[in-house]
Amino acid sequence: MKSFLQKSKIGKTNLEVTQIGMGGAPLGRSTVSISYETLETAFKKGITYFDTAPHYGAGQSEKFYGNFLSTIDRDSFILSSKVGRLILSEEEASNYKYTGPLTPTIKNNIKASKYPNNVVFNFSRDGILRSIEESLQRLNLDYIDILLIHDPDDYYEQALNESYPVLADLKSQGIIKAIGAGMNEWEMLAKFAVEADFDCFLVAGRYTLLDHSAINTLMPICEKKNISLIMGGPYNSGILASDLTSETTYFYEKSPKNVVEKAKKIKAICDQFNVPMKAAALQFGINHPVVATTVPGPTSPEEVSENIEMANFEIPSNLWKALKRDKLIDENCP
Repeated sequence: MKSFLQKSKIGKTNLEVTQIGMGGAPLGRSTVSISYETLETAFKKGITYFDTAPHYGAGQSEKFYGNFLSTIDRDSFILSSKVGRLILSEEEASNYKYTGPLTPTIKNNIKASKYPNNVVFNFSRDGILRSIEESLQRLNLDYIDILLIHDPDDYYEQALNESYPVLADLKSQGIIKAIGAGMNEWEMLAKFAVEADFDCFLVAGRYTLLDHSAINTLMPICEKKNISLIMGGPYNSGILASDLTSETTYFYEKSPKNVVEKAKKIKAICDQFNVPMKAAALQFGINHPVVATTVPGPTSPEEVSENIEMANFEIPSNLWKALKRDKLIDENCP
């Protein structure tokens, strides 16, 4: 039986990551003890790929990761973090002048509360270098393996022409080993893939049992250019890990009725094959050859253990055929 704790290469690099990793967003809202126990459990059970970002808890996730990862052999794990946001001091925030494009969301944030948690977008060369330095301090580590340009939705040109060259230079010097971008949308990632030499992309929620919109454009481009995908949000922020008997979330908001109905149809087929929907959701992404790893975000040691159990749950191929038959997943999904 296939084990999802086996490793896959990241693009054209020599990095190898476990096919189940650990996402760090939820730990940004955790406690020191719970975060340490969760990370320790993941590592002891065989997970050696960890993802985090300055944005997660305004630096807290990176600090929690550092509490544990700094205590183990640095060669025993692969770490990715992100650039594109800075965490300002109170004094900096009071004097900071926003100079980027003013989308409605940003306008509302500035008007309502200056800068939430003193976190601001910054995709400039100086901002990228400062972000890396401060991440290393929070992580208490000497280097980060993979750096991802984080949520450049409104900053495509700057991300491509300023952020990317900084990371490419650091990679050429051997300071980092892989570069990529991490987003909730796949469309800009497809543009990045064509325009520059990326190693990997983290795409959240766009290749799942409920939303596989990345399948016919982004994934063929990545396959052709040998760019690995890291799948975030395999449970679509909760609904696919739910029994659907109570209110669920989808893309961090209350699940729309049509999405809940589709999830119920998927669950009904999973039930026919005696497969937990959570297992199907977690394994769905890894079945695609361009996907190197999927990174659920556990919040406790128990969730880590359950994720590993679900990742290794044996799923008959007829389950996937049934989902295709009922047009619940795209016919091109492996």
